[in-house]
Amino acid sequence: MAWHASLALDYRFESGRSVARHRHQGPLRILQSLYPEGEGICHNVLVHPPGGLVGGDVLDIQVNVGEGAHGLVTTPGAARFYRSDGETAAQHSRLALAPGARLEWLPAETICYDQCRAENRLSLQLAPGAEMIGWDITALGLPHADKPFAHGELRQHLELPGVWLERARIAADDRLLLDSPLGMAGQRCLATLFFACGDKLARTRREQVLDAARAVLEGHALRTMAGATSPHPQIVVVRALAPVVEPAMALMKQVWAAWRATCWQLPATPPRLWAM
Repeated sequence: MAWHASLALDYRFESGRSVARHRHQGPLRILQSLYPEGEGICHNVLVHPPGGLVGGDVLDIQVNVGEGAHGLVTTPGAARFYRSDGETAAQHSRLALAPGARLEWLPAETICYDQCRAENRLSLQLAPGAEMIGWDITALGLPHADKPFAHGELRQHLELPGVWLERARIAADDRLLLDSPLGMAGQRCLATLFFACGDKLARTRREQVLDAARAVLEGHALRTMAGATSPHPQIVVVRALAPVVEPAMALMKQVWAAWRATCWQLPATPPRLWAM
């Protein structure tokens, strides 16, 4: 039996505090709100108790951040797309920020198991003055367990309408894409980190964001497989390829920390789960 689960998470700034409220249907939950860096920034953990999706399952996630609020969302473990006998399993995340809102969207990686049929969509809506840092990290198969992504398909969609659109179809039998030096060059983890704004970044600030990312990349082991670009004045993007999740995730966390300091003058206060 397929699961169709939905979650609506709303952040509001009330009496000097960012407050989270949520509604859910099916197996999606938000754990208690935490304030490790003061009441202005609310940390939350999004939990999917089944731990993975099979053919026909759909997760719908909607996050709304009100004016002046600042939310941080992470997850306790990887999202998993398991083997499907034909139907597609889908995760759709829509993030909407009001003027002056901030959001950090920092879930654990997504793992595509052999013979999965997966769709992963992330859509952003940012009002003028809103800013967010987010990432999407995807692993194909389980190389450490000698379980390659030999069959199946992932469809990926990342979008800030009118500003940034990335779409991909990764088929396990597309050896040219997966193994060519012009494709993924044999790597099996792809990571995308972005700093997005509701209006255009001033040129000086845009260069500061790029420089902060490039300074991290320059000293990292993945520097030859990573890069930072700004395809539009409202967004800066870091992309990286890696053989497995761990080095890519470590790189994304380092750039996140640098961007927090550069963009918002905030220290890198990691979610409590990251220390476990």
